[in-house]
Amino acid sequence: MWLLKASALEIEIEQFEGTNVPDYAILSHTWEDDEVLFHHMQPPISLQVRKKEGFKKISRACRQAREDGLEYVWVDTCCIDKSSSSELSEAINSMYTWYQNAKICYAYLADVPSVYADAMKSNSPFAKSRWFTRGWTLQELLAPRKMNFYASDWTYLGQKSFLAKSIAASTGIELQVLLGTMSLNSVSVAKRMSWAAERQTKRVEDIAYCLMGIFGVNMPMLYGEGKKAFIRLQEEILKDIDDHSLLAWGYDDEKGENQES
Repeated sequence: MWLLKASALEIEIEQFEGTNVPDYAILSHTWEDDEVLFHHMQPPISLQVRKKEGFKKISRACRQAREDGLEYVWVDTCCIDKSSSSELSEAINSMYTWYQNAKICYAYLADVPSVYADAMKSNSPFAKSRWFTRGWTLQELLAPRKMNFYASDWTYLGQKSFLAKSIAASTGIELQVLLGTMSLNSVSVAKRMSWAAERQTKRVEDIAYCLMGIFGVNMPMLYGEGKKAFIRLQEEILKDIDDHSLLAWGYDDEKGENQES
């Protein structure tokens, strides 16, 4: 597992193996056009990389971690070596656990201006944020034990527990699940699938891969298999959960999302 050392002087990337992983914060966000990737973080970090919008986001997350008394941060854009297929597969299969094990998750909503960030209103920019429409952010919402939301300028919006009613109204996820008083395993397969029904991913396969942690299954990554990834996901779920209502869900080729048949 690669982590960023959130030093005030120089952000460095370090690798940890096995159980030798220090306490860390984790960032949840939507990918933009100017992200910092793994190879950008290899020392020395160039001035060109430091000028990227993605680096500003990383730097601000590290600053927040220091303020919260944490020395390390995990960010999906730059803490996965995607040139290694085995490392990418391990990271995707481990991601739910990584978000779950983080001391705190920072949900950064780049499209929510702080001046209009009344997150408690049902029609607020917070409720309409792109963050609530992406496939990967579903597990990033559900897995963390503690989650704080931030606006585009890193104005603090509130904890997940405080904003739970607003989030439930926007996502259809049960309030008890968001508050942690109801486990995912007690929610039906069909209901969990419904949470992802309107969410989208850039790559076809990812609508299946981003749901693995929510159903507690693992499977190899086969980018290029297209919608077959969703069929494999269904097969893996059925090995552990005897709920054939799952088969009512299929992949919608036009929308690029999973739909109820």
